[in-house]
Amino acid sequence: MTGLGSLVRLALRRDRLLLTAWVVGLVGITLSTASTVGELYGSVESRQELGVTAGSNPAFLAMLGPLYDASTTGGVVAWRWGVFGGLLIALMSTFLVTRHTRAEEEAGRLELIGSTVVSRHAPLVAAVLVAFLASALIGVLVALGLTGLGEPAPGSWALGLAFASVGWVFAAVGGVAAQLTEGARAANSIAGAVLGAAYLLRAVGDAAGDQGPTWLTWLSPLGWLELARAFAGDRFPVLLLPVALAAVLLVVASVLVTKRDHGGGLLPTRLGPARAPRSLGSAFGLAWRLQRGTLIGWTLSLFVLGVVYGSVARGVEQMLESNPALRDVIARMGGTGAIVDVYLASIIGIIALFSAIYVVQATLRLRAEETAFRAEPVLATPVSRLGWVGCHALFATVGSAVVLAAAGLGAGLVHGARVGDVGGQVARLVGAALAHVPAVWVVAGLALALFALAPKLASASWALIVVFLVLGQLGPLLRLDQWAMDLSPFTHIPKVPGVELTATPLLWLTLVAAALIGVALVGFRRRDIG
Repeated sequence: MTGLGSLVRLALRRDRLLLTAWVVGLVGITLSTASTVGELYGSVESRQELGVTAGSNPAFLAMLGPLYDASTTGGVVAWRWGVFGGLLIALMSTFLVTRHTRAEEEAGRLELIGSTVVSRHAPLVAAVLVAFLASALIGVLVALGLTGLGEPAPGSWALGLAFASVGWVFAAVGGVAAQLTEGARAANSIAGAVLGAAYLLRAVGDAAGDQGPTWLTWLSPLGWLELARAFAGDRFPVLLLPVALAAVLLVVASVLVTKRDHGGGLLPTRLGPARAPRSLGSAFGLAWRLQRGTLIGWTLSLFVLGVVYGSVARGVEQMLESNPALRDVIARMGGTGAIVDVYLASIIGIIALFSAIYVVQATLRLRAEETAFRAEPVLATPVSRLGWVGCHALFATVGSAVVLAAAGLGAGLVHGARVGDVGGQVARLVGAALAHVPAVWVVAGLALALFALAPKLASASWALIVVFLVLGQLGPLLRLDQWAMDLSPFTHIPKVPGVELTATPLLWLTLVAAALIGVALVGFRRRDIG
């Protein structure tokens, strides 16, 4: 491991601001959620009522998992924030590892480092070690913070270690993915697909009921986070599963790194045709070639997610009718109206946030092309700067409508089949999903503006999604002021199909997005490439 210490220090120095933001953000959200839950559900009776209703409905089981013990505030926190917290820690670990391995190798910097006295395994081990340390720090601070708020110490440490273990697993997943492909985007896509599969396995297993395939939860690292049962028995031995899986994946990654050439991946790169198709002779054709894999993957993924959430829509009505307090919570997320429509509005809002991840990916493809020195040769041809950026922006904006429509289609088909109105429900839910497009366009505009005006900060676009996720999912629970909630463009979207659709906020959001994209196009024309 020659050079390991130097590489770890380099990674910590480069990511000192990014890591601080991740750690402070995730720990702060967890502790703020615990404080607010203690105020909203101050009595054991109120928490027990929440536990009975939430634990008996497949909709909440699919979204948040089971509430094993509502007798403590910590138990409610583990239920309400555990899955989403695990998702964010997994993303953090994956991005950290691919950033310091495959992205550095793709940019050519790792080759320079490798020419010094550095072992072949040191870059991989350094990246994984930084991700491990960040995850462990989050887990320890969560445990200490919850203990300081008066929660039982064993449960606090069970939740903190469960969070850390998810980060460890997906750091190792990122390490393996980095060995398989030649590009950081492809490695992140592979790791993201694994994370998506883990979420779906957990959702299906949790919502299956006693007679269904509940064993699927045991196949998911996110399911292990739940099965550790923080504040509900504190099953610390369950956490040996993610530790063992992380260890196995790290061994696999360390073996694979010696089986490939520097700059290459184990998955063979498909050779292109001897002659390029005519479509590649235009900026639009090249953008389609670069963006189509991401677009198709997200379209299929959100269609499946819509099917999962739409399949449990009918079961939410009975639960909310019997619990006015929980109905009020859902109403804050999904608006007012028919109970099932309120639920559908809330889950479509969550799916819209997921679609924003696609938009950021599609937008940051511009930065990836620029840093890989592929943009300059293209712009040396008659292709204009505006044309090059505009074609990729087109896929970010139009593509967001496509992936949202796919989610609405999946939910509408399943829910419509259950209520005997497939055509009507498909039209309603596709329309409700498309109503969120202007908010997603604002995210695209912000990402494009960062790319054009401050390219070195383009990766901060990911932070926007985290902020909007927190505002949307925890804002009502944290009782944030309305001005803070209004910072998210998704706050301004009518909660359709729970309420009547109004065009005014959609028009304003569209104008804001258009202004941001316009500023980005003008800014990119005036800056240097690279």
